[in-house]
Amino acid sequence: MREYSVPVLVDVPLSANCADTVFQRGAEEPGAPCISRKVGEEWVAVSAAEFRDAVAGVARGLIAAGIQPGDRIALMSRTRYEWTVVDYAIWAAGGVGVPIYETSSVEQVKWILSDSGAKAAFVETAAHEETVREAAPDLPMIWNIEGGGLDALAESGAEVSEETLTERRTARGGHDLATIIYTSGTTGLPKGCEITHDNLVFTARNVAFGPLERLFTVDGRAALLFLPLAHSFARMVQIVLLETRTVLAHTPNMKNVAPDLQSFKPTFLLGVPRVFEKVYNGAEQKATGEGKGKIFHAAAATAIEWSKAESAGGAGLGLRLKHALFDRLVYTKLRAATGGRLSAAVSGGSALGERLGHFFRGVGIEVFEGWGLTETSAPSTVNIPGANKVGTVGKPFPGVTIGIDDDGEILVKGRHVFKGYWNNEAATREVIDSDGWFHTGDVGELDKDGYLKITGRKKEILVTAAGKNVAPGPLEDSIRAHRLISQVMVVGDDRPFIGALVTLDPEAMAQVTLSDEELRTEVQAAIDNANRMVSKAEQIKKFIILENDLTEESGHLTPSLKVKRNLVMRDYAKQIEELYGG
Repeated sequence: MREYSVPVLVDVPLSANCADTVFQRGAEEPGAPCISRKVGEEWVAVSAAEFRDAVAGVARGLIAAGIQPGDRIALMSRTRYEWTVVDYAIWAAGGVGVPIYETSSVEQVKWILSDSGAKAAFVETAAHEETVREAAPDLPMIWNIEGGGLDALAESGAEVSEETLTERRTARGGHDLATIIYTSGTTGLPKGCEITHDNLVFTARNVAFGPLERLFTVDGRAALLFLPLAHSFARMVQIVLLETRTVLAHTPNMKNVAPDLQSFKPTFLLGVPRVFEKVYNGAEQKATGEGKGKIFHAAAATAIEWSKAESAGGAGLGLRLKHALFDRLVYTKLRAATGGRLSAAVSGGSALGERLGHFFRGVGIEVFEGWGLTETSAPSTVNIPGANKVGTVGKPFPGVTIGIDDDGEILVKGRHVFKGYWNNEAATREVIDSDGWFHTGDVGELDKDGYLKITGRKKEILVTAAGKNVAPGPLEDSIRAHRLISQVMVVGDDRPFIGALVTLDPEAMAQVTLSDEELRTEVQAAIDNANRMVSKAEQIKKFIILENDLTEESGHLTPSLKVKRNLVMRDYAKQIEELYGG
């Protein structure tokens, strides 16, 4: 088995817990900006002392309400300031946070509340409260954020002494459970991942003060969070931002992030690949609609060429001059659309792809791709400033060992690996072996320098009727890059050939007028381009364009925008049969 390790950089004491930084910052730099809240159209600074006091107030309320150390408390909300307040207040009170996606159905909420044994819940809206009450009629305590629940809770805990709060929050250590994060899952019931305080603090400090330190030491550093905080990736970034004293802002809706980017002007951003695809496609659509499509495509090609040349030792004079010209004509406008200060971003959740990685670096926004799972407290590997190998997900971060098993499966060891699945020892034994390796289910390769490349997911590998193994991910990533395409799912398990289900991007389609024949020609061109990457036996032979898009609202995408393959297979079984002549 091939292995690659990076030694620990920050040796976090096991006495540390997630809530420490809030109270340390409140004492050491009370007036320093900590969070920025949007009030109306204005961003208002929240100082470190104000944030600490907000956290302490809710924590006192929880203690007064009878919450005991280790009690599980659910939180169902969009990404917003109060989410972060409640998250840290639960930790300060000694509790265990159980995040729930705000788009979750009654049945999903019922399962999570029941399985976790939650004693109480925070909700954002009246609609969320209705969902929780229907899912768990006997749940004794529910606090509604928009209904004034946080203020009422803080007021009810006013008599809880400072000494009691300090004793409660400092009693939790690294080995104690911090959160149970339920995997959104593309198949089956979600499993609750037991994540400890040490998992989170060790990971945050070794990432933030190691490979990505340069991103969190710039003057005026600020970051905008818009991914769901119920997702482990966004949750970890929240912790990193507070640990590094980076000003944190929230946007509740990923679809409407553009105005907040321009007004908040972040220096750092995180996203999933679909976010970066939408930024590129949106810019392409805008340029095409204004009759500047030819210029945009030339600029994009130059950005990619320049980035590739930089990776190979540096661009020549002619390419540098052309790159500088397009920087004035095109790239500055793209950077201005993100607020004008953004120079770096981190992408995770699934593969970004070399084309997009090189494009964004070429326009002056370097995207550092990383990889990990909920079970590894989000990250395990990440690319770093000055050593960003586009097309890979980087090297292990400090304290992590990556192994490649004989069948290509990626294995992981480190203090960031979760304790196990809540109430599910059998499932835990399936993924953590006797030697302490966590079996991720992802398939990949380590190069000679220790950079990891993801090549597929073990459970998603398709096997055709002829016995050919096909990884759908690379094909799907390539096809989805087309400006008219929203989602694609490759099929072909036990079938005579590989096919694809394709959906169209409603926003892009609204800007073009194409006949059915012209539309199929466009999609076929995207598929032909993807087919060039693989052997003939792996190529997509036929496709069907679905009438409706695959979305989170339709139930076919996870909150991190991954396709729920089993549900698509179920709901579009008829179309799949038609694809194969059934």
